[in-house]
Amino acid sequence: MAGAQQTSSRKRTQPFPTKQMTILALCRICEPIAFMSIFPYVYFMIKDFGVTQHESEISVYAGMVTSAFAFAEFSSGVAWGRLSDRIGRKPVLLTGLAGTALSMLIFGFAPNLPVALLARALGGLLNGNIGVLQTTVAEMVTVKEHQPRAYTIMPFVWCLGSILGPTLGGALARPVLSYPELFHAGSIWDRFPYLLPNLVCTMIVTCGVGIGILFLEETHEEKKHRRDPGLEAGKWILSKVTRCAESKSSNEKEMDMDEVLSLLSDDDQPPNYRTNENSLSIPSTPSADHQEVLDLNDSRNAASPAATKAFTRQVVRNIVGYGILAYHTMTFDAMLPTLLSTEPPENPEPWKLPFKFVSGYGLSTKQIGIVLSVQGVYSMIATIFLFPIIVRRLGALGLFRALAISYPILYISTPYLVLLPDKLKMAGVYGVVIWKCTFATMAYPSNAILLTNSAPSLLMLGTINGVAASTASLSRAFGPTVSGFLFSAGLRLGYSGLAWWCSAVISLAGALISLRMTDKGGRMDVDEKIDDDRDLGFEEQILDHHALDSAIAAAEPRRDIEPLDNNIIK
Repeated sequence: MAGAQQTSSRKRTQPFPTKQMTILALCRICEPIAFMSIFPYVYFMIKDFGVTQHESEISVYAGMVTSAFAFAEFSSGVAWGRLSDRIGRKPVLLTGLAGTALSMLIFGFAPNLPVALLARALGGLLNGNIGVLQTTVAEMVTVKEHQPRAYTIMPFVWCLGSILGPTLGGALARPVLSYPELFHAGSIWDRFPYLLPNLVCTMIVTCGVGIGILFLEETHEEKKHRRDPGLEAGKWILSKVTRCAESKSSNEKEMDMDEVLSLLSDDDQPPNYRTNENSLSIPSTPSADHQEVLDLNDSRNAASPAATKAFTRQVVRNIVGYGILAYHTMTFDAMLPTLLSTEPPENPEPWKLPFKFVSGYGLSTKQIGIVLSVQGVYSMIATIFLFPIIVRRLGALGLFRALAISYPILYISTPYLVLLPDKLKMAGVYGVVIWKCTFATMAYPSNAILLTNSAPSLLMLGTINGVAASTASLSRAFGPTVSGFLFSAGLRLGYSGLAWWCSAVISLAGALISLRMTDKGGRMDVDEKIDDDRDLGFEEQILDHHALDSAIAAAEPRRDIEPLDNNIIK
C-alpha cells in the first residue's frame, strides 16, 4: 500500500513541461500568422494579376491558391513524418518554419498567378509540421493527466495566430493606397503591393526559427541524447545573462558585508570570514546535479520497434476519423462565408419545405469579418476553459464520440437559418458559429489524444502523425472544392441545403467510426503497466495477501516434520 502511494505520488508530481511547451508555442504561432495573413488580400491580388474576365471567377483562382498549399502538404506529410523518426523532430520543425519563411517571401514578390501558386506549393512541400508537432507534444507529455492541458495549447496558439494574421495582412497590404504619406508611388511597395505583409511575416517566422534553434530541445527518444550546438549556444546566452544579473546582486551583498566587517575586530569576525591558512581542507560533497541517473526508458536499452506493427486497427480508425473531421469542418468554414454573402433571390421560386428553398443573408464583407472575428475569439476561450473541464469528466474517447454523433445535427440545421425572421437571423448566425467553434475546439484535441495514445511506440509516432496530417491535408484540399460545387448546384436546383446535408452524411460516417474506437491497448496503457511492475516494492510483496497465504502454506509442512525428526533423534 505504501509503495503504491509512493508510486502514485511520483506520477502526480511529475512536472508539466511548461518551458518547452512555451518555446514550442512561440515557434508554432509564426505559422498561423503567416498562413492566415493572405486571406484579406488574396481576392485583390488575383484581381491585380488580371487572369479573369469576370469578377465571379476570382473566387475560383483564390481557391486554387489556398488548395495549392494543402495539396503540396498532403504529398509531403508522410515523408516529413518518416524523416522526423530518422533524424529527430527539431530539424524537421525548423526546416518547416524556414520553408514557410521562404514561401512567404516568394509570394510577396509574385508578379503573376503561376509564381504565387508555386510559392504556396513550395510552402506546403517544405512544411510537415502539423504531424511532427503532434508527435513532439506527445513525447513531451507522457502523463495522461497532463494531456488535456497540453493538447489545448497548440489549438489556442493557432486561434491566436488566426486573429493576428488576417489583421496584419489586411493592415499592411497595398501600403501605397493605405499609407500614401509613408509609401510613395513608384517605389518597390507600389510595384509589389503585397510584399510588406509577407516581409513582416517572414521576419516573424525567422524569429521563430532562431528561438527554436537556441532553446527547443529534441524529444525523439533516440536522438535527444546527441549533442545540440544550437541548444548549447542558447544555454551559453542564458548563462551570460544570468551571470550578469547574479554578479550585480552579489557585488551589492559583498559591499554591505565589507561595511559590517570593517566595524568588527579580527576576534569578533565570524569563523567563515577568518583566514584559513592553517585550516584543514575538507572535500566538498558532490552536487546532486552531477549524479548519474539510470534511465529505464532509455532507447539504447529498449528493443527496436521495427517489428512492431505501427498502423493497428485503432490507429487506422483514428486517422480515418481525423480525415473525416477535417473534411466536414473545412466545408463548414468554406460555406459559411458564402452563405452569409449570398443575396436572397429577387424572384424566388415557391418553397416546398422542408427541403426545397433558396435564400441567403446578403451581408457585407465588414459584417462577415465581424462574425469571423467573434468566431476566433470564442475559439480561444473555449480552448482554454471549456475543453479541459469536459475532457476530464468524459475522457477523450467519450468526448469525441459525443461530438461526432452530434455533428450531423449541426449541418442539418444550419441551412434553415435563412428561414428565421429578420430580427432573429443574426442571433441564429452567432448561435451556429458558437456551436461550431465549441465542437471544433474539443474534437481536434480529443482525436489527437486518442491517436497519440493508440500508437504502439513513440518511435513510430512521427510516421503515424505524418500519415494523419497528410490525410487531413487531402481532406482540406478537396473539402472547399467539393462543397463549393455542391453549394452552386444547390442554388441552381432550388435546394440551399444540398451542400450542408452532404456534409451531414459525411459526418455521420465519422460518427459510426467513432463508435468502433477504443482507448485501450495503446502505448500509454503498456507504459503504465510496465511502470507499475517496476515500482512494485518490497512492501507491496510483504502486504500481498496471496503471497502471505503461499508462505504460510509452505511453512506448515515443515512444522509437521519437526516432531518426527525429534523422535528419531531420541
